[in-house]
Amino acid sequence: MPRIRIGVIGLGGIAGAVHLPGIEKCPDFELAAICDIDREKLDRVGERYRIDPAMRFTAYRDLIARGGVDAVDICTPNDCHVEIAMEAANAGKHYSVEKPLAMNAGEARALAARTQEKGVKSMVCFSYRFKSAARYARYLVQSGVLGELYHVYTQYFQSWGNPDLNVPLVWRFVKAKTGSGALGDLGSHALDLVRFVSGRDYTRIVGDADTLLKERPLPDDGGTGVSDVDDYCHYLARMEGGLSAAFEITRFGFGRGNYQRLEIYGRKGGLVYKLDEHPGMDELEICTGQPWGQLNTFVKVPVPTSYAANQTQCFADIIRGKADGLAATVEDGLANQNAVDAVIDSFEHQRWVSL
Repeated sequence: MPRIRIGVIGLGGIAGAVHLPGIEKCPDFELAAICDIDREKLDRVGERYRIDPAMRFTAYRDLIARGGVDAVDICTPNDCHVEIAMEAANAGKHYSVEKPLAMNAGEARALAARTQEKGVKSMVCFSYRFKSAARYARYLVQSGVLGELYHVYTQYFQSWGNPDLNVPLVWRFVKAKTGSGALGDLGSHALDLVRFVSGRDYTRIVGDADTLLKERPLPDDGGTGVSDVDDYCHYLARMEGGLSAAFEITRFGFGRGNYQRLEIYGRKGGLVYKLDEHPGMDELEICTGQPWGQLNTFVKVPVPTSYAANQTQCFADIIRGKADGLAATVEDGLANQNAVDAVIDSFEHQRWVSL
């Protein structure tokens, strides 16, 4: 079949680290066009990936309107996600978009409706759905290995916000660009991962958050600017069937790189999913039945190779109509945004919020 001609919009860190290399390696995609407001970066990336200068754009509308592009991959700051995805949907072009999907649930709802109306395919890049251990955990949990589910405990810790690292006021610390801080950046992943593994939706949420470092150095002029997003966010949730979930999210986790831990406990067993960038592997531990329960023994479980998945390939499979159904679509992005909004409402008004 002809390769799918894709354009990447936004050439920042996530595009350079994940999206562009993924497209380059994917046999179903051809990187046909790129877009960024930074002309120097645009040309540097264009030379690296041998993109025709006529297919390098500083305005995303020009890329989307151009012939020779079948789908777009949106890697911009959060405030641009829905605007660009709407343009793609209106042009009848499939899109993938970084998380969180939107700045709020109203935006996400409008995009989901337009996507359905135009009949285009979508994927929201909740990348931990593609970890083989997470997919295997999903299978084990939803096949009943743990029995009736009682509790979920989730941690997502990074350390790059720590004051001693002197990180400047990049867009992730500016509410007008990102919507929320650690919650939208890390907590949205955690919310999606728990929903993905358990197969259950959220029914009510209560949360606490704060900004620990309220000023950060400006990137260019040596002054300081206001950081107005949450540096940490802790929240409790009830899910369908009475499942109780607890979340701990921070950018101030000293010594942590990209640390995740998800524990699920049921009547017949317990399961632990772990991820860290050191050594960069995802792992599962499980304790089921007796005598293991009485011995308090969790054992590392080898993950079958059949659970391996690639994010970029999954987007191609969605477009080609052969998806496995496990990647997040715009509807999953909307469900996630509803939960994110509920957490924000809760910590701003100090109350439980029903979904």
